[in-house]
Amino acid sequence: MADDTYGTFRDELIDSGLVIDAGVEGLYGRTLAYEQIIAGIISLTTRTGAGDGAMTVHFPPVIPRWLLERTDYLKSFPDLTGSVHTFRGDDKLHARLLTLVEEGRDWVEVLEPADVVLRPAACHPVYPLCTDGPLPADGRRFEVQGWCFRHEPSPDPARMMAFRMHEFVYVGDPEGADAHRDVWVQRGTDMLESLGLDIEVVVANDPFFGRVGKMMAANQREEALKLEFVTPITSTQSPTAISSVNRHQDHFGLTFGIRSASGAVAHSACFAVGVDRTALALLHRHGLDPTAWPEEVRARLWP
Repeated sequence: MADDTYGTFRDELIDSGLVIDAGVEGLYGRTLAYEQIIAGIISLTTRTGAGDGAMTVHFPPVIPRWLLERTDYLKSFPDLTGSVHTFRGDDKLHARLLTLVEEGRDWVEVLEPADVVLRPAACHPVYPLCTDGPLPADGRRFEVQGWCFRHEPSPDPARMMAFRMHEFVYVGDPEGADAHRDVWVQRGTDMLESLGLDIEVVVANDPFFGRVGKMMAANQREEALKLEFVTPITSTQSPTAISSVNRHQDHFGLTFGIRSASGAVAHSACFAVGVDRTALALLHRHGLDPTAWPEEVRARLWP
């Protein structure tokens, strides 16, 4: 498939019956054929990290509001945040709500924030699990995957607002975090290339917000704390990040009071696969009919 504009590839995906336009830019329904690709990617990622002895955990797509506050996500990415609001009023306010709906006006004004927010990253709920005393000598490892949300509506199908992430997380000493990053750079490259994808690992930064965010992004790039695995999806000139390795240093250790076996502040690192982006990369690379993909790719996804 040649270079595509965002809209062209999006239309092809919808016309093929793989995804469904859900009525808001960046939001899609998925059909069985698409979900079978997702299941194959998740299975392959799990098999790739099976030797780590990671604790497999699953969390819902919402997290406590206090957890989002503790991670400093609001400080770094307020523009991507998704808050949950609910109705807590009386009959009078309910009547006001119905009137606003009937008149086609903004009815959100009668809602109040709930105690939960949409989860922006799969790994966030694992850090509170590490606060019950010093960690083991070899640290702790988690495998976690599920739905995430970031409010960045776009015609680019690779920039979904609701998407799946699959992560392998290490929490322990600095050396262990460095080793986790280094191992997964190679593993991730091998895994994605085994699917016939052209992968380049590049130094990157998160989209931190505001003036301070620019300095944080520069520091992240200077210290190579974030590496992205990029491959063409909607453009060969501007390839898309479908996976990443992040070295958090002691950020979550300080935030949650996590101590390594030595008693020092713990460090952490994670390898993350953007499951939906990887599915789109495969559809771009091999075509919109998964039954016609190369046999070696199909064998890797559905052994």
